[in-house]
Amino acid sequence: MAVQNAQEIYDSDVDGGALSGFRVGVTAARKAEEQINLLERRGAQVVWAPALSVDPNRVDAGALRTVTEQIIGQKIDMFLATTGIGTRTWFDAAEEWGLLDPLLETLGRAEILARGPKSVGALRRRGLRELWAPESEEFDDVLEHLRGRDLTGKRIVVQEHGQSLSMVAHALTRQGAEVVNVTVYRVESASDPEPMFRLVETLADGELDAVTFTSAPAVAAFMQAAGSVGLRDEVVAAFQADVVAACVGPVTAAAFEMWGVPTMVPDRSRTAAMVKMLETELPLRRSGLMVELAGGHQLLLHDDAVILDGAEVKLSPAPAAVLGALVANPGNVVSRPALLAMLPSGTAGSEHAVEMAVARLRSVLGTKTIQTVVKRGYRLAVAS
Repeated sequence: MAVQNAQEIYDSDVDGGALSGFRVGVTAARKAEEQINLLERRGAQVVWAPALSVDPNRVDAGALRTVTEQIIGQKIDMFLATTGIGTRTWFDAAEEWGLLDPLLETLGRAEILARGPKSVGALRRRGLRELWAPESEEFDDVLEHLRGRDLTGKRIVVQEHGQSLSMVAHALTRQGAEVVNVTVYRVESASDPEPMFRLVETLADGELDAVTFTSAPAVAAFMQAAGSVGLRDEVVAAFQADVVAACVGPVTAAAFEMWGVPTMVPDRSRTAAMVKMLETELPLRRSGLMVELAGGHQLLLHDDAVILDGAEVKLSPAPAAVLGALVANPGNVVSRPALLAMLPSGTAGSEHAVEMAVARLRSVLGTKTIQTVVKRGYRLAVAS
């Protein structure tokens, strides 16, 4: 498959694969061929429309070298590495300029925090060791880790991840820090938006079972395209109903929160794990969804029926809508705004309506079935 900046539809030659009969939209630009091949080998028909440029990471070498030279030799107290590709690109560029050794020496004297395993890998490849990294892989948790600390007078280097982190810089500055943003690259939208427009229309017409996303900027570009053609509400409604928004990791999924879109995230932030998740999830949704709950209980959703341990239970529309969202994301946190958006019209006045729906669900399914995650939302307690 030749990667082109145009919508392509790929019909699988595999009959009887787990994803046979399913249609999946792919928005990736980088490594799109790998993802498409994984889906095709499982029988899926793939509709590809890159949300970003096929070569999305534009490096301003002059500006990057200038900030690198400014950092070298200074006393750097902390270095925040946010992405693997950004850290690797910076270090590779510094190596070309003959500045790698002094840069690593400068950063090596600092306290190093990494957002996730990819940035950890990029650091260790060059002999640097992170002091701490959050299990969530979310940058918000890095900031939370720093929130209670006195950063007065601390010089902090922040490697940006394709989108401006100026708000992060402002937050750290309010704690007294001096922040140096290192803009390694900027993400650019696809040069031809027409394939993305057609993908949005295909989704709104109910002709997709899932859409995959591998970066937060891709989510932003997709929703911007939906708004541009006047179909944003239809897209959100499709994801809230039965189309899976499959995100490679929690950072990508977080970009959907402002739209109230429920997402599914694999255990490992890898493309293969995301495809494997779809291989399991989509057939279950078609045949009726069985979930093994904590405590040995079984929950089955089939059409409008809810069956707990073999006995049908009756739910009013609001609790049923909340349960549908939680079951679609078993074991994962679904935010209150996302659940609020799922409630039937006329019942979604405020997040208090979500709390009432959760309370009714607990009264029917058991108090331990739905867990509250403080400041984040709720999740279904599934068997480990």
